[in-house]
Amino acid sequence: MKITCLSQIRFCSLRAAGFIAAAIGLSVVAAGAAQAQPVTLNVVDVAGNLALTQDALEAFAAKNPTLVSRITFTKAPAPELPGKIRAMQAAGRTDIDLVLTGTDALAAGIALNLWEPLLPAQAAKFPGLLDNYLPSARKMQDLSNGQGIMVTYMPAGPLLEYNPDKVKVVPKTPAELLSWCKANPNKLIYARPANSGPGRTFLMGLPYLLGDKNPKDPMAGWDKTWAYLKELNSCIEYYPTGTGAVMKELGEGSRDMTVTVTGWDINPRALGVVPKSFKVAQLNGFTWVNDAHYMVMPKGLSPARQAVVLDLMAFMLKPEQQALTYDAGYFYPGPAVKNVPLSAAPQKSQDVIKEFGRPEYADWIAKQPHAQPLEDKAMVAAFKKWDQEIGSGKAK
Repeated sequence: MKITCLSQIRFCSLRAAGFIAAAIGLSVVAAGAAQAQPVTLNVVDVAGNLALTQDALEAFAAKNPTLVSRITFTKAPAPELPGKIRAMQAAGRTDIDLVLTGTDALAAGIALNLWEPLLPAQAAKFPGLLDNYLPSARKMQDLSNGQGIMVTYMPAGPLLEYNPDKVKVVPKTPAELLSWCKANPNKLIYARPANSGPGRTFLMGLPYLLGDKNPKDPMAGWDKTWAYLKELNSCIEYYPTGTGAVMKELGEGSRDMTVTVTGWDINPRALGVVPKSFKVAQLNGFTWVNDAHYMVMPKGLSPARQAVVLDLMAFMLKPEQQALTYDAGYFYPGPAVKNVPLSAAPQKSQDVIKEFGRPEYADWIAKQPHAQPLEDKAMVAAFKKWDQEIGSGKAK
């Protein structure tokens, strides 16, 4: 049995290992990756991405026994991993072969020069890479600075999720959200942005909603955003370190509203952590801040191990593997490449999206403008400023 995780640690549901067997029909010829003995690959996930990709990763190992003896999987908080890898590299040993990350640890690793350059150096491994990505997803690859390969994609948010039995008048603007929060102290919750997709999407989406002078410059262009977050802080009890804890409190009824993204709306309801009846709302005139997960390779691997990891990365971009990323809506929709409709996904995924998806998402995605997340240095700076000025003393 394989465990599909809602977050890095907390909520998991079992599903059969045979779930994807029929969907895997592609054999991989691992040119240039020959070696004397198959290797054990160590994969670390700091984005919850294994919920989308673990079946495909295991399929690669099963189809390439001369290259891979087995794959180990570890989950870790995104803020902790860069320091761990930096210490490994300083000691002259790198025990991690592949990292699955969101834009948070991707940016931190770029800033620390932790990741192996992949493009253009390894472009031959990924022919037509940019043209194969969905048009709305293609710009997300640019955020990797050639040091990562995008594997999954989500037009994220920011959105509001709420208990309709408790929230009778839904906020439609940031000002209304602030007023609701003050009138209902401690009933709004969101997680620390450095370790939460919904948290950082809210952080990066506010400058567009508030009309800040430069949404791409958190240090000099977010005067309205930082002032707003400080005022909002007055009616928020604390900030959990991850989104899983937020959804647990929302589902249990200790909180009535949170900020969310498409996947974190669908998946917790599909798993029963949050009631199916809970609703989502958009703030008037919002801009989608898109999100993605990336495959990155730490520096320090031997050439033979690098070759195997590169073949694995290429395998993960095949349509058959991408179809598996619909999963249970965790990173909705999931696929980053073209020509992977929901009808190509396993029937279980189709059933989950049909039951727990939101018909309004298609309209919102089509009509609202889209923006990319902050560049790596700006994102790291924004996280640091939030930790120091907003979350200090209230994160747990």
